[in-house]
Amino acid sequence: MKRFLSTVFALVSLAISAQVTLHTPGMTMVLTAENGKTPQYVYFGPRLNQTDLSRLQYPSGGRMNAYPAYGMNCVAEAALAIRHTDGNMSTELITTSVDTRKDGSSEIVTIHLKDPKYPIKVDLNYRAYSDVDMIEVWTSITNNEKSTVTLTTFASGMLPIRRGDVWATHFYGSWGNEARVIEEHLEPGQLIVKNKDGVRNAHTDHAEMMFSLDGKGRENMGDVIGAALCYSGNYRLKVETDDTEYHYFFAGINEDNSEYHLKKGETFTTPPLALSYSTEGLSGVSRNFHKWGRKYKLMHGDKERKILLNSWEGVYFDINQEGMDQMMADIASMGGELFVMDDGWFGEKYPRKTDNSSLGDWVVDRNKLPEGIEGLLRDAKKNGVRFGIWIEPEMSNTVSELYEKHPDWIIKAPNRDAVLGRGGTQVVLDMSNPKVQDFIFSIVDDLLTKYPEIDYIKWDANMSIANHGSQYLNMQDQSHLNIEYHRGFMKVCQRVREKYPDVTIQACASGGGRANWGVLPYFDEFWVSDNTDALQRIYMQWGTSYFFPAISMACHISAVPNHTVFRTTALKYRIDVAMSGRLGMEIQPKNMTEEEKALCRKAISEYKQIRPIVQFGDIYRLVSPYDHKGLASMMYVTEQKDKAVFYWWKTESMQNEHLPRVKMAGLDPSRTYTVHELNRIDIRPLEFEGKSFSGAYLMSHGLEIPYRNDVEWNKKNEWSSRVLLLE
Repeated sequence: MKRFLSTVFALVSLAISAQVTLHTPGMTMVLTAENGKTPQYVYFGPRLNQTDLSRLQYPSGGRMNAYPAYGMNCVAEAALAIRHTDGNMSTELITTSVDTRKDGSSEIVTIHLKDPKYPIKVDLNYRAYSDVDMIEVWTSITNNEKSTVTLTTFASGMLPIRRGDVWATHFYGSWGNEARVIEEHLEPGQLIVKNKDGVRNAHTDHAEMMFSLDGKGRENMGDVIGAALCYSGNYRLKVETDDTEYHYFFAGINEDNSEYHLKKGETFTTPPLALSYSTEGLSGVSRNFHKWGRKYKLMHGDKERKILLNSWEGVYFDINQEGMDQMMADIASMGGELFVMDDGWFGEKYPRKTDNSSLGDWVVDRNKLPEGIEGLLRDAKKNGVRFGIWIEPEMSNTVSELYEKHPDWIIKAPNRDAVLGRGGTQVVLDMSNPKVQDFIFSIVDDLLTKYPEIDYIKWDANMSIANHGSQYLNMQDQSHLNIEYHRGFMKVCQRVREKYPDVTIQACASGGGRANWGVLPYFDEFWVSDNTDALQRIYMQWGTSYFFPAISMACHISAVPNHTVFRTTALKYRIDVAMSGRLGMEIQPKNMTEEEKALCRKAISEYKQIRPIVQFGDIYRLVSPYDHKGLASMMYVTEQKDKAVFYWWKTESMQNEHLPRVKMAGLDPSRTYTVHELNRIDIRPLEFEGKSFSGAYLMSHGLEIPYRNDVEWNKKNEWSSRVLLLE
């Protein structure tokens, strides 16, 4: 009975009929789906054996309806609300049948529902994976009424969570301050996390949440549920806590000003809600999401990422052929593998010199690049690196040839002037328009057809839908704009990947605005933040790691003072922070000293040694920067537990400070690990350099890390960090 206490549901003795059971390696979900009745949740938690399943009890004290519809119990929150053809606002859903099918290494169970009075059908779908601990939930709603019905609420799924000492972890922020962690004890009322940006959905909050069921979340122990909405557009996550024994978690597309008019015969499909459960704490759920993401969601999730130099913070718009050649030569000399030319390379009639013109005019500025892309590719080959390029295809400027030809292609409220964004001229192209979709696909298609040697695309999106209006959609369906934008975006992504499956594409959206599992099936990585300050990156990368693996997180070494917060941190510190994700550089190498280049050359060489561990290993977060203990620490461990990389960063520096000794996690207690420091700058090696310790000792005791780096007097500073390789 002890295992039941950590599960979602409270249980009492009642017989269960028409049971639907889904298993993953470590989880079980049980529902009832009796014909003529509403499907009900029974259990979600650690995997049950057959004996436990046969004696499973039914929960009481709450509403277990797996997909509650509005109108027959108006007091309760609903996952679905429909205004029928005749104006009736009530809907009832009962089970008609259940079917199961195999799909690769997953099993999909579909509970077919219908309204007994109206020809509305709803398919409630559950996908359970056989090799990762993940269950995806989504619905398909079909209208067979005589004419259009209106969907006013259309969540992907609902999950009841037994009340107790339940804490929610979610992620707030802004541009340059993405994915900051916040933890809240769930209280009566509502907790709502939402996005209404229209284009980007991961700046002010994230479409992911964790629930710690037995007190405030702990990293490597405790029962935790993880939930992520796999969607690129506006979303709403909502936890409703009323006078029953349960919290009710809803997740789906944000319905605000987005009611959907479902035509006769049309089916509306919601984005998947991914659910995971771990008895190994917050990091346990993270490991589940990382494994699932790398194997089933992230583009090229099984391939190592290249170490790159991006030109943006090095030169900004000052693109020229000689400068690009110099940057390629510099990153090659430090061991880098890829150079990415950022913004400022295009525009003929309106050359792109600042951010106020030229978007949409994707032709090379021959004044800056007289030999064009051909010359850049030649120089990349000469320098022994691959070449990548920046585009922002969903956007235009009013100062552009594209806008002059197609002012009808932009998002603009009817009878009103367009709201302008970045540079005072930026506008968003209307992705609901098939002609716009064709144009945006052609941008990528033309580049990659003409220049197949292009290895990498940085795809940016720097404006929200600031004014509601589509010049393509009819006036009756203006509320479809936010949904149709992302349908169009997905269609373009699918076309790109069908034709160009091998190119690496980064999702950048004013930094980390597109860190979501809706876009990552088409993208290899995302830019965590435009803020590359190492100290603030510790906090942002920490939060991002809750749901996204290191292989997807672009983390770059940049110059100081930092270009966003103007903080000056030590180069080793910047390196050690960037090495905990996909390592890259965002700097002008010619402004670096030879000593700095040598340290980066060494770091790149050593990152190549640990790259498989970092990019494919299991994460164990150890000491959170949000606990304000003066440090942050985490590690990655291989699945075989034969190697690990340990990170230790000070987050403040005080005289007579007292920092906790960090206990490691995830190691094999019976194995012996030899310790080697990476990126060493100290005069003398650490006391434990080259020594061996048992996994049991490292996890129960840990190593004493010196509070400061032991360097020459004139090189001392307040920034201290360590990266240790355990083999």
